[in-house]
Amino acid sequence: MPKLNKIVCALDLSDHSKPVAEYAAMLARLSGASIVAVYAAPTLTQYTGFHVPPNTIDSFVGEIVSGAEKAMSTFVAEHFVDVPVKAEVVVGYAAEEILALAENEKADLIVMGTHGRKGIDRILFGSVAEKVVKNSSLPVLTIRPAEDGPAQA
Repeated sequence: MPKLNKIVCALDLSDHSKPVAEYAAMLARLSGASIVAVYAAPTLTQYTGFHVPPNTIDSFVGEIVSGAEKAMSTFVAEHFVDVPVKAEVVVGYAAEEILALAENEKADLIVMGTHGRKGIDRILFGSVAEKVVKNSSLPVLTIRPAEDGPAQA
């Protein structure tokens, strides 16, 4: 019988992150697992061809990471009160970083939302959840936010 010891909870820190955290926390409570909450900040290296100086991009990414670390700290304190949790902010392509972290942490499950980017960003970058599901060697629970009311699994 499978046992959950460690759950990677991928968050984008949008409004959709709350129900994702609720599912991860519930599963952690029921199984006695710990959680590694992760936010993947973009590298923005794809914009170096647009004549944006690399030092400007690096500075901007640094600000994103700093802000994300503060936001993650607040989010984790609010949503993972009674479960063991570690917060991580990583830089890179979200799907790759989530999968690498899950492997490095020897996680048993990834919990993540299905919605993040919208519109042109979704067309350009694709679905992170889709890439994680297709490439993960471990189970992935995706949480689709409901239009109104609680999230749908």
